[in-house]
Amino acid sequence: MKLIKRLAMTGAAAVLAAGHLLAGTAAATPAADEAAGTDTVQRKVAAYLASHPGERRIAADKATMPGGSVTFATPGSAGTAAISCDYGHLCIQDGNGNRYDYYYCGYYDFYGVGDGYFNNNQTSGTVARFYNSDGSLRWTSRAPQSGTASWTPVYHIRPC
Repeated sequence: MKLIKRLAMTGAAAVLAAGHLLAGTAAATPAADEAAGTDTVQRKVAAYLASHPGERRIAADKATMPGGSVTFATPGSAGTAAISCDYGHLCIQDGNGNRYDYYYCGYYDFYGVGDGYFNNNQTSGTVARFYNSDGSLRWTSRAPQSGTASWTPVYHIRPC
């Protein structure tokens, strides 16, 4: 699992670096910046789908994932202190600005990195569990609760 997460982080870094290079060579207009951001997001989604057989694109910046969906950040969109989350869902924003929306119970691998946010907006009292790479419990969140977290050491999630 550590190797998978490292590969995912390396792949994400490569995609982000490519995005920064593209943004640096684009014309300095809002339309060009938007086009470069869209291209970067499409590459992120394509890379995710290539490494997660069975998942599918559900919007230009969004794909299914085990347990819910993931929305990939456009350049410069990370940093929202409070994230919205539908009732009955556990939502996470990682340090890259990617949003993970869990709405099915289960035990899932997690690939988020960096410092970010969570919003446990599930039924009151529902406990979300976050696990280390070895499967040991790292921490829990009892709904309703929101806050900040370091996502790099989290390898698995049980939303409910």
